[in-house]
Amino acid sequence: MIIKNRTTKEEVKEMPKVEYHGEIYIINTPEQADSAVRYLCKFPMLGIDTETRPSFKKGESHKVALLQLATDERCYLFRLNKFGLTIPLIQLLESPRVAKIGISLKDDFYMLHKWMPFEPQHVIELQTWVQDLGINDMSLQKVYANLFGKKISKSQRLSNWEADELTIPQQHYAAIDAWACIQIYKKVEELKETGNYELVIVPEPAPVEVNIQETTN
Repeated sequence: MIIKNRTTKEEVKEMPKVEYHGEIYIINTPEQADSAVRYLCKFPMLGIDTETRPSFKKGESHKVALLQLATDERCYLFRLNKFGLTIPLIQLLESPRVAKIGISLKDDFYMLHKWMPFEPQHVIELQTWVQDLGINDMSLQKVYANLFGKKISKSQRLSNWEADELTIPQQHYAAIDAWACIQIYKKVEELKETGNYELVIVPEPAPVEVNIQETTN
């Protein structure tokens, strides 16, 4: 298998889009959240991500609206804007038994702390994890493209995550972002174990020269 130390935007743009075929559960109440957590606690690892309503005005900010937790076959979308961060959810995030796998998790946890403080445990940061293979990509889209040759669409990123109902495109976008984290982790583990890959070093693009013409009065 060929992987690269970095993937360009142009390469990602030409790739086919990722499709999600798993189950999606939308969680709107604390009671639904408790039931979902009981199910998720059975798994050794979960993909994790968050979504926040975008801010378009200076000084405007919002709390995390959606927490996504995924297994290989299911993704639960916890609508925190409707019921907040519950104690069972916090206990899951703090559980040393269940690995939480994601990318840029420091930012996700910082935003989640605006709901309630907690101490996340057994966290796997993919930005660090993929470096063992020589991959320097930092975004989920580029890492996934590098390993699987498919593009994670970002078309819903700036949509309204506090809408009364999440659209089907929003649901699939959110599910893919969490589900893909598990797929990346498993692929990296496989390649590390087998050594069945070749790393291609892509040179950094040459800096663009800017000609500044001197003017005289």
